[in-house]
Amino acid sequence: MATRTHVVARRDDLQDGEMKHLQAGETDILLARIGGRYFATGAHCTHYGAPLAEGVLSGEEVMCPWHHACFNITTGRQTEPPGMDSLPCFEVEVRGDDVLVHVPEKETGPRVVSMADRDDEDARVFVVLGAGAAGAYAVEAMRAAGYAGRIVLIAGEEFPPVDRPNLSKQYLSGEAPEEWIPLRSPAFYEEHGIEVVEGTVTKVEATTRQLTFADGRVLGYDKLLLCTGGRPRTLSVPGADLPGVYTLRSLSDSRAIRDRAARAQKAVVVGASFIGMEAAWSLQHRGLEVTVVASEAVPFETVFGEEVGRVIQQIHETNGVRFRLGTQVQAIAGTTQVQAVHLSDGTVLETDLVIVGIGVQPATGYLHGVERAEDGSIVVDDHFQAAPDLYAAGDIARFPFWRSGDLVRIEHWRTACQQGRLAGYAMAGQPRPYRGIPFFWTAHFGTSIRYVGHAEAWDAQVIQGDCGDASCLVYYVREGVIQAALGIGRDREMAAIHLLMRQDALPPVEAIRRRDVDVIERARSLASSAA
Repeated sequence: MATRTHVVARRDDLQDGEMKHLQAGETDILLARIGGRYFATGAHCTHYGAPLAEGVLSGEEVMCPWHHACFNITTGRQTEPPGMDSLPCFEVEVRGDDVLVHVPEKETGPRVVSMADRDDEDARVFVVLGAGAAGAYAVEAMRAAGYAGRIVLIAGEEFPPVDRPNLSKQYLSGEAPEEWIPLRSPAFYEEHGIEVVEGTVTKVEATTRQLTFADGRVLGYDKLLLCTGGRPRTLSVPGADLPGVYTLRSLSDSRAIRDRAARAQKAVVVGASFIGMEAAWSLQHRGLEVTVVASEAVPFETVFGEEVGRVIQQIHETNGVRFRLGTQVQAIAGTTQVQAVHLSDGTVLETDLVIVGIGVQPATGYLHGVERAEDGSIVVDDHFQAAPDLYAAGDIARFPFWRSGDLVRIEHWRTACQQGRLAGYAMAGQPRPYRGIPFFWTAHFGTSIRYVGHAEAWDAQVIQGDCGDASCLVYYVREGVIQAALGIGRDREMAAIHLLMRQDALPPVEAIRRRDVDVIERARSLASSAA
């Protein structure tokens, strides 16, 4: 391949463990120095295009500052999601005191990892039930691990897999076009020998290794991954089934809400959940008058604590969203469509549409022959195996979290991506135990909030900065151990905290209280000393 050579730096411009965003002609590159050697990759994350130089480099791994995708800087390979692809890599040469990068004349973009071709002589059948985040990552991991047998991806009512976090954010607000939403094209799955079957599975019998579809079809399997996600909870009140009342889980849901919002003036969001609050922001952005109804006194108080919850509420109120807190929906009124929502405190809210965001429950009612937890979730090990040759990942999986030893179920997009990928590797004969850290992000009127770790309960918080000024770190502590951290306007520090948490190398709580530790430098130095 023809290349162009560009001098991008001097030999001593970077110290070991440093990286920099540079131009090689018209190509953006990330130049890093590790162990005395220079490496060059694409400069932007393959997820949403974040500048990787604003993230954190720890050893050979760089973590994106926005949504914490990770890449090996020496190979470009993605090591943690989100995003599906790896970074392009460029040849680097040190000539005298100059650092040169050889860039292909033809534009180089994100790189799909090498995958095995389908081998018709391999009679094994691996089935993935569910084409959400976990399913999409699992089928690619199987091929990347060298599995050449048959893969059947049962997609339900929607295909291809979509970028679900966008459905309540930029897509619903009208900022993101629909072509941004699919994770892959149908042609991608065809190219890699991944069969896509649309239909509803009504029964999975683990003892006979068979799936039964609603239309009577039966499919046998050698190995099965269940990643059917959560089913949105609905209201059990009069009028809950009126036209104009929606839950938000799928692309078709978001599309229907967008269509309705285009001719609506008022909206009521029931539930101050992540979906509910993001939908409130999106609809207000579209020009609707939005009211959030929730039973709690402060949004997100049980997840983030009162102070952060009040900050998020204030952000919404400043932008015109109204709240009716400490109350519940008694009835939804209308004749041929929704017209009003009646609350338990006697308030009547006129509205043109209602979004119900009151959580989800694991969609596992089809499963037979495997014991389920009380909430319907499926208990798995750290390879996401629930029973011989049967795996589960994503919202339905209850797995052992290595930091606490607790069995937990986590409804985060990035976590589902991680779990699906690891389950796919395990099914293909390359088991890798889960040693990741849960992470999620949420956005409200231009303010992004990032959260790393898992704290179902805490007995203390350590707050650095002012959350009201959109610049703070909040540490959630239980029995003297940091369980999780939240950041507003502290993207690099949150990436560093994530890396430290993953290495089980967070500083003691007292050091955090004294503010005498730089988490970014700590993440770098730990990687250097380990090398």
